[in-house]
Amino acid sequence: MVYAKVFRRYFFNLLMTINKIITNVTKLNLPPIFVPIAHFLLSLYYKYCGLSPCTVDLDDQTTMHFWISNHKRHGRPNLVLIHGCGGDARWQFLPQIGSLSKSFNIYMPDLLFFGESYTKNKDRTPRYQAKCIMEGLKKGFGVKKCTVYSISYGGWVGYSMAEMYPCVVEMNVIVSCGVGTTVDQKQDQLIRVGKQLEEVLEVVVPKDPDAIRLLVQKAVYKYDLTKWAPNFILWEFIKTIENKNRKEKEELMKCVMFEDADSKISALSQETLLVWGDQDYFFPKEIGHQLQRKLGPKSRLMIIKETGHAINIDSPKELNELIKSFVFGQLDR
Repeated sequence: MVYAKVFRRYFFNLLMTINKIITNVTKLNLPPIFVPIAHFLLSLYYKYCGLSPCTVDLDDQTTMHFWISNHKRHGRPNLVLIHGCGGDARWQFLPQIGSLSKSFNIYMPDLLFFGESYTKNKDRTPRYQAKCIMEGLKKGFGVKKCTVYSISYGGWVGYSMAEMYPCVVEMNVIVSCGVGTTVDQKQDQLIRVGKQLEEVLEVVVPKDPDAIRLLVQKAVYKYDLTKWAPNFILWEFIKTIENKNRKEKEELMKCVMFEDADSKISALSQETLLVWGDQDYFFPKEIGHQLQRKLGPKSRLMIIKETGHAINIDSPKELNELIKSFVFGQLDR
């Protein structure tokens, strides 16, 4: 018993010493280590799934970066995956890409100012994002028909693509998105995060480890992915990823959070699948029902139980099955 107490005390002191050493080392502003390793491993996995990175220069102002299937198979539908905030496309679709890449020709863009996509244009609307993605798909890869799957902030972009290009976007999947809400609705929901409204951007585009933890805590229902993550790794993520084009990302968020134009949406001509988690903290399922009413009779809403805002993290298998059943005509109403 005495030895056990001594061992626990020794082990605790050792952990505290290691933590102090790591904390002091990170204050030296050394080059990032963990995020580059993570990017390398993520890229290896996507290549294992049959995808490759590609860059398309739309003009002298705008560059779009994609991950696409190496071999386009004519028997498979084209699926465009549009991510939300937090990292680039590789980070957000990691739990889904293995399954989806077996059923679809994948086109996975980084949104402007995320990952390697960038523009000098001052337009921050979702419609401009939609325009750039579509131009990249046509100019870079000759895509003529596709299904769009978009999540969270990406849902605003996905809706715009379906509205602007009805002859190209055949089917549409929107997940956990506030498109169609008024400014008052969006602000009421964002304030629930526990911050003053003017501080919400510091959570949506995190500025410190506490902001990342709060964002994940509110977005993910089943798993607290940052609970055991050391601060120095979260700081590296912020400095390497979140601080890249921070001003532009904040402008993107202001455009959808504080403007009312997107509340006046109209019904889409495409069959549209809406997917919501029943524990969505940011946009509760009532928002999903509201969006379904606005989109009209060609839309349907599916609710996944015990799932939060980040369905791609909480319930990726269930979400994949819904997407595949919807596209291949096997989803019961």
